[in-house]
Amino acid sequence: MLPFSFLGNPSGHDFEFHMLSWMEVVTQWKQGIWLPRWAAFAHWGYGEARFLFYPPASWNLGALMGKVFPWRMVPGVFIWCALTASGGSMFLLARRWFARNDAIFAAVLYAANPYLIVIVYWRSAFAELLSACLFPLLLLVVLRVEQDRARIIVPVGLLVAAAWLTNVPAAVMLTYSFALLAATGAIMTRNWRVLLYAAAGLGLGAALAAFYLIPVIHEKSWVQIGEVLAPGYRPQDNFLFSRTGDLEHNRFNLLVSSVGIAELIVLAIAGWTSRAWRLQYRWDWSLLTTWAIAITLIMLPLTGILWAVLPQLQFVQFPWRWLLCLNVPFAFFVTLAFPSWVKRAAVCVAMLAVLWVVWHEVQPPWWDQAADVEELHDFISDGGGYEGTDEYVPAGVDPQTLNKNAPLVAVAGKGKANIRMLGWSVPFKRFTAEADRPERLRLKLFNYPAWQVEVNGVPIVAKSQPKTGEILIPLETGISEVRVRLIRTPDRTAGAIVSILTVLLLAGGAVYRYRGPILARSSRLMARSSR
Repeated sequence: MLPFSFLGNPSGHDFEFHMLSWMEVVTQWKQGIWLPRWAAFAHWGYGEARFLFYPPASWNLGALMGKVFPWRMVPGVFIWCALTASGGSMFLLARRWFARNDAIFAAVLYAANPYLIVIVYWRSAFAELLSACLFPLLLLVVLRVEQDRARIIVPVGLLVAAAWLTNVPAAVMLTYSFALLAATGAIMTRNWRVLLYAAAGLGLGAALAAFYLIPVIHEKSWVQIGEVLAPGYRPQDNFLFSRTGDLEHNRFNLLVSSVGIAELIVLAIAGWTSRAWRLQYRWDWSLLTTWAIAITLIMLPLTGILWAVLPQLQFVQFPWRWLLCLNVPFAFFVTLAFPSWVKRAAVCVAMLAVLWVVWHEVQPPWWDQAADVEELHDFISDGGGYEGTDEYVPAGVDPQTLNKNAPLVAVAGKGKANIRMLGWSVPFKRFTAEADRPERLRLKLFNYPAWQVEVNGVPIVAKSQPKTGEILIPLETGISEVRVRLIRTPDRTAGAIVSILTVLLLAGGAVYRYRGPILARSSRLMARSSR
């Protein structure tokens, strides 16, 4: 992160998406909206359901940092926290095998591995970066299955829930990784109950995250979620060294593929060098090796059929994203195979050399200065809004046809009406309109089903303007009062109920389990005090 101090913030592919999300969340917090669902400034003020579909962990954390630090510093602070968490989780895993100093090296190598550096400098995928801390913990839980048995259900559930609430592609990869590791463990130990524990853990995680998952599942047909798999973003376009007709796409794919191949070569050498270790730790070796081989294959075109048939796998989008998982066995095998600090330094220098080559010969990073970050903030502070994301707009809408300078309320057509604005906040719009004849009003707002429209206190079913998707409201002769409110849909309520009940069930189970030791300790303390 040292280059940030004199080069600025690396502005990768997703930099503006995350920064603008954080800034808008802070703006909505100031209006008393503690858990935003609608990004009001997206698409130049027409809005989008970004905060309902994008997992909440990263944009809440980024917004919280924006309340404490200047915006120009927030990306660096976020990255520091994410990498520190990743190193800490890897340290916990590495201590299973290594002495303290070796575990520290494994943690540092994991936190600063080449793929995470690509995320920091070229991708700015902050949510994905934050999720990196979960994969060492997942392996740690799986390695303890023989010892903990059914007790792994709760830790797995917490990890699965954390993944879904942080990053959807990471959650899909974590789920498939856990299924693979659990199946491998069950085969090796011939203990098929492991699969039951795994299924229970996955179900518990989904229940804990139900307040997010149920609305996403129910409302995905309301938006153009299929845009996440547009040409260039599909798995078949992003296998290692794949090429398309887009020169920029090919350049970045060459960059990340070169980094991935370098990691795979080092991993293969380290795995072969440390092969004798498998005689001492057969269980651990088998899990790590199986995981690494599966990850390697899934990044190659020969597994294209799996991307087409396995549920939700296509939403990982980029096969090279699996490097996020590969970094766990990578850090482990390098630490194990090269106990000499000279050799470890040589490996680090070699990986940095690869990054230097792709930086200078393939594609350099982009940089934003403080003024660029302030310009992003101006998009929100001056009310003009910003360019949104196509997959979160209502189905059937073409965002390219929008007039970003349109008034908040206007007559659709050539008629006239006297509009008087009474309030225009994120969740609530109120105004009056006076017309000499029946007209239709057009609002600068996408007609998303969660908007409830009332005219003179009577709920109506609003129509949509073709292509632009704006809300159309019929207007009678005379003065009409219009209210538009973002309501809590039944699916959101159902999701919240499932999550709350699951938390209460876990809390009750914990109290029941530990009440015996707690009561016994209390009795001993009372006996001592009476003496």
